[in-house]
Amino acid sequence: MLENRFSSVSYPEELRKLSQVELPDFAGWLRKEIIHALSEGEGHLGSSLGTVELTVALHYCFNTPNDILIWDVGHQAYGHKMLTGRKSAFKELRQKGGISGFPNREESLFDSFGTGHAGTSISAALGMALSSKLKGDNKQHIAIIGDASIANGMAFEALNHLGTTQANVLVILNDNTMGIDPSVGALKNYFETVKKETSTVPNFFKALNLDYSGPIDGHNIHSLIKTFEHQKKVSGPRILHLITKKGKGLLPAEDEQTKYHAPGKFDPMTGKLNALQSHQKIKFQEVFGNTLLKLAKKNKNIIAITPAMPTGSGLVKMMKEMPERCIDVGIAEQHAVTLAAGMATQGMLPFCVIYSTFLQRAYDQVIHDVALQNLSVVFCVDRAGLVGHDGSTHHGVFDLSFLRCIPNMDIVSPSDAEELQNLMFTAQQGIKHPLAIRYPRGYTSKTKEVYDFKTIPWGKGRLLKKGTTIAILSLGTLATIIEDAIKNSTNSDAFSHYDLRFVKPLDTQMLHVICKTYKALIIFEDGVKAGGVGSAILEFAAQENYTLSIQLEGIPDTFIDHGKTESLHKELGWDISSIVEKISLLLNKTEG
Repeated sequence: MLENRFSSVSYPEELRKLSQVELPDFAGWLRKEIIHALSEGEGHLGSSLGTVELTVALHYCFNTPNDILIWDVGHQAYGHKMLTGRKSAFKELRQKGGISGFPNREESLFDSFGTGHAGTSISAALGMALSSKLKGDNKQHIAIIGDASIANGMAFEALNHLGTTQANVLVILNDNTMGIDPSVGALKNYFETVKKETSTVPNFFKALNLDYSGPIDGHNIHSLIKTFEHQKKVSGPRILHLITKKGKGLLPAEDEQTKYHAPGKFDPMTGKLNALQSHQKIKFQEVFGNTLLKLAKKNKNIIAITPAMPTGSGLVKMMKEMPERCIDVGIAEQHAVTLAAGMATQGMLPFCVIYSTFLQRAYDQVIHDVALQNLSVVFCVDRAGLVGHDGSTHHGVFDLSFLRCIPNMDIVSPSDAEELQNLMFTAQQGIKHPLAIRYPRGYTSKTKEVYDFKTIPWGKGRLLKKGTTIAILSLGTLATIIEDAIKNSTNSDAFSHYDLRFVKPLDTQMLHVICKTYKALIIFEDGVKAGGVGSAILEFAAQENYTLSIQLEGIPDTFIDHGKTESLHKELGWDISSIVEKISLLLNKTEG
């Protein structure tokens, strides 16, 4: 009976018709809905299971969407999405044409701010609250931020400003001691102390002139409602500290929180993960992490630094074996880069391991602290290119353009795992400039790891296949698709294929040969065309007065949505049949 009644709740106004007595049962029903929805497909499970009671209480007490909720990071928000008209849409969560895995302003009025990256909610909520005050609007502005996210530098900047205002902002600290991996740092330790000794510990937030309350149980829905009803009657900047458990309600997700952050398909009754498809091949991240560990054992100057991504970056093994030389700084990309710069000044060789999309957050530090001082820092730009289901907030498509314009910066993109290993080996022998090595998410062509390192000639590309008429130039792992496309072409003898490998320095010797030998050149890159590799080669051709036809293939001037990487590649014309069509058309134009 209750199940039938609960299934009709699709919006907050329907939720508010339930009695408070029914809410614990409703929260249990909602948790089951999340588990069943995510058991069938892609999604972030653990974070949203931990915020079920919080989500229900917020929408029950506050007048959403007039009262504004901002979820930080946005993968806490699946319950929020289900309660705001998108329950049935979870069948296509993070799929092409389906709903996003993060709050999205284009998707719903209830999604007041897009939050795919961490640490942004307090700044956004304060901006909204100050605007509401100027306009005379009376509404609540609520930022729900994880304990891992609040350690982000931007969150500290926002708290510092918030404490000087009378803005009507409620910051809910969702303290579950976890990001993807366990939270780290002194602030995390402080929160642990506060939980045990609330009355005797000096309060960090009160010192910033912020009203603080808590910590309270974030799974006790009656306590939450009582607290929120009180919060509705007060105004000004304030902090509410909640204690929750990531993965709440699904025992395996509670016990193995990192594994169940985004587990893929699983049994909704037991939580048992589906048997993985027979992947004999190993991931780039595994190759990277194990190779760096091997190199670090022989080179005492190597240090690994990651901003809260040891598992995703393949560094867990190195962190266990070399805890003093593999450092997790938390969600603090700016600090990670300048920490690496400081180490480089003392003769160390930092490998700063950051996803492409998160390196954007440390752009000034890359320029001012590393490149300007020409320091030997190796930026390991993970998740370069399209990353699939996480979508536009996480695609690593801008790094080529924003790094290429920086003086002193070398940039290289290996075409396969062996090239990645050899570039790492070559870099640790000594580099003259900061270096960015970019590599994709996902599986390599390797079935086992081999450590037969070879030194890569610096700044040199390579000819992969000789042809007669058209030169195809690729960067990174697109080389494999290009090779297959040429083999499937009816005029394969007409096409030469070059692996550029280095974006900076460009292999001008190879480019001179290409421009003098072929009638046309087509360039494939897995980044935005504006300012990317193709732009670099167009600049070279213009400076050298070459007049051959040059065609650019890359990301157009738009944000790419979420979906399977294969389907996104097809949409962009990077699948084998589309590439065959493109190169054949170019050949026909050239010969015509």
